[in-house]
Amino acid sequence: MAEDLKPYLEFARETAREAGALTLRYFQTDAATADYKADDTPVTIADREAEQLIRQRIGERFPDHAIVGEEFGEAESDASHRWIIDPIDGTKSFVHGVPLYGVLLALEIDGRVEVGVAFFPALDEMVSAASGLGCDWNGKVAKVSTETRLDRAVCCHIDTAYFGKNGKAEPWKRLQEAVYYNAGWCDAYGYLLVATGRAEVMLDPVMAVWDCGPFPPIFREAGGYFGDWQGNEGKINAGEAMATTPALLPAVLEALGG
Repeated sequence: MAEDLKPYLEFARETAREAGALTLRYFQTDAATADYKADDTPVTIADREAEQLIRQRIGERFPDHAIVGEEFGEAESDASHRWIIDPIDGTKSFVHGVPLYGVLLALEIDGRVEVGVAFFPALDEMVSAASGLGCDWNGKVAKVSTETRLDRAVCCHIDTAYFGKNGKAEPWKRLQEAVYYNAGWCDAYGYLLVATGRAEVMLDPVMAVWDCGPFPPIFREAGGYFGDWQGNEGKINAGEAMATTPALLPAVLEALGG
């Protein structure tokens, strides 16, 4: 199985880099202005063009595969292989000229995500993995932190208002008081930090499938946990997400659950 995934992984890496290069043409320019969707989230010309490029590449290489993406949705399909696209995760960062945005690309096979790539073009950082092939961070082996104490852990998060808006203010309050340091403005970059051992927890109270896509194989191969707030590993459709280390998972779940 692992060897069979290599071509998909290489394709995902190449395509994410190509889409990332496209976004950089707009980054920190006057063209990086946002329109706002019905849910008040921003979208830019770079989001749309990057997703169109990725869809085109997939269609050329794997015409029988299904695709779901943030900007152009999903066509009905009974294909066993489904690509999951977030052309710019962290559009608020992108619009404000902050380099913590990423291109996310994943391949789900028979309902399980087997390949994942998260590329941060403005930082030239990529973390990528496929089941059985390890987790790579810019040519180095990516592994989660060995920290065993929650009171020495770094917790990454997004806009703190999202926790209250989604009915999770109390669990968030407990966790932020239990850790050593809370680092905001993260989006997908927070998951990169946890997967590469530079932070111990990343927490999102609301997540779509395309926000989660690449992280199940990345964390499996980096020796960590990615899933929901109840300890269900690998879930990408729970509407929430959390990443941490095996050593800290019980303490994090206890803090979140009260």
